[in-house]
Amino acid sequence: MGTFKLFNNHIKISFAVLAVVETLIYFSSIYIAIAFRFATLDFTSEILFNSIGNAPAKALIFAVIHMLSMTALGLYQVEQFRGRTGFLQMVSRIVVSMFLVAIVLMVIYYLLPLTQIGRGVTALAFLISAILVILARRIFFAAVDPNAFTSRILVLGVGNNAASLLDAGDSNSSGSFKLKGFISTPEQTRVIPEDLVIELDDSLLRIAQSLNVNEIIVALDDRRKGYPVQHLLDCKMAGLKITEPVTFLEREQGKVNLALLNPSWMIFSDGFTVSLIKTSLSRLFDICASLAILILTAPILIITALLIALEDGFREPVLYRQERVGKNGQRFQLLKFRSMRVNAEENGAQWAAKNDARVTRVGRFIRKVRIDELPQILNILKGDMRLVGPRPERPEFVHKLSESIRMYSQRHAVKPGLAGWAQLKYPYGATEEDAYEKLQYDLYYIKNANPVMDFFILLQTLEVVLFGKGAR
Repeated sequence: MGTFKLFNNHIKISFAVLAVVETLIYFSSIYIAIAFRFATLDFTSEILFNSIGNAPAKALIFAVIHMLSMTALGLYQVEQFRGRTGFLQMVSRIVVSMFLVAIVLMVIYYLLPLTQIGRGVTALAFLISAILVILARRIFFAAVDPNAFTSRILVLGVGNNAASLLDAGDSNSSGSFKLKGFISTPEQTRVIPEDLVIELDDSLLRIAQSLNVNEIIVALDDRRKGYPVQHLLDCKMAGLKITEPVTFLEREQGKVNLALLNPSWMIFSDGFTVSLIKTSLSRLFDICASLAILILTAPILIITALLIALEDGFREPVLYRQERVGKNGQRFQLLKFRSMRVNAEENGAQWAAKNDARVTRVGRFIRKVRIDELPQILNILKGDMRLVGPRPERPEFVHKLSESIRMYSQRHAVKPGLAGWAQLKYPYGATEEDAYEKLQYDLYYIKNANPVMDFFILLQTLEVVLFGKGAR
């Protein structure tokens, strides 16, 4: 199979294998550095213990910080590094990652002196791990069979639902699955190209076995006509996975496909869980993390406020208050650093456009690095928002989008957030079509949200900030 489920989230096996290999590299690089530095392989000797001390724990810290940094910079979204310049981009990201790790380790060593490793060993470990990780990735992508972690899919259906899967297969840049064919029965109307259609004139199980598939997706437009119950039972009993389109696309794309979604799927599927413990822990996490962010970013907040005041004059407001829609449709005043001129919306609410003329010079920069969003920490402390959740939208747009996009109001089942799954997976959106796409990611988050997912969303938001992804 191409994925497995961990903490209610789908993880691609190929990425997991690569992560394990690289974790071992970072951990081992400390020991290799020790061997080079002290010209010995006896890691229990007194000289090493006095010089290094508790090497396993220090090697683990070294590995964990590196892996968190690699994840934060999107180095396990390897599909974005394909093409002629992909490898060079990946190497540059690894270098940036190591630079960030060096800063974090300096802070840790300062606060916790007992975790320190000698400068010579640390420098060698950085050099060794950089060489080995780059080499490992080169070998991994060159030597590993792309089909080794690929799900082989057979689709039961040749109509519109099946066509949605065909479109998903064409856009499957990660290669996590491969469509082997589309099964037709006499009762179906065909939309799929004829060269991909397989007639069900034999046992479905035999067809699946001949194509070496491991999963069948039931994508019939009308299950009341020609539903091959016995065929599917035979496949299920033979160990093949039987899936419906929405569940399959949720797993592979990290979003809930609205075109195929029906309310019964949401009602009977796993997820959408709410509990007092989960809510309380989430609130505690939001408060502690927000206070930490507020303290750490205090100099940035002061400098940004000063720059905005210098550009437009000290009489103009530094903060911008805007009404947004929160949980259960309740409205609140969202805080942002003002990035547009004061009278930017004198003609009414409107989407932000690319190269928007209303944006000031300081505003253009703080938007690019997302500093304009930092005052929302106060909204989080107040309880209007969370650190992670669907981005809050303006009432004018919510009213319009709720009328034109079904299920749109469901995104208000949870508190909105400063960072979000949709912001990681989809670029900045300023149209109704963009809102439709982002809603699919928001529903995925609401369905599968958990503290682990929140942590990694926050971690990967660093990539958005550093590289300006989706900013306007």
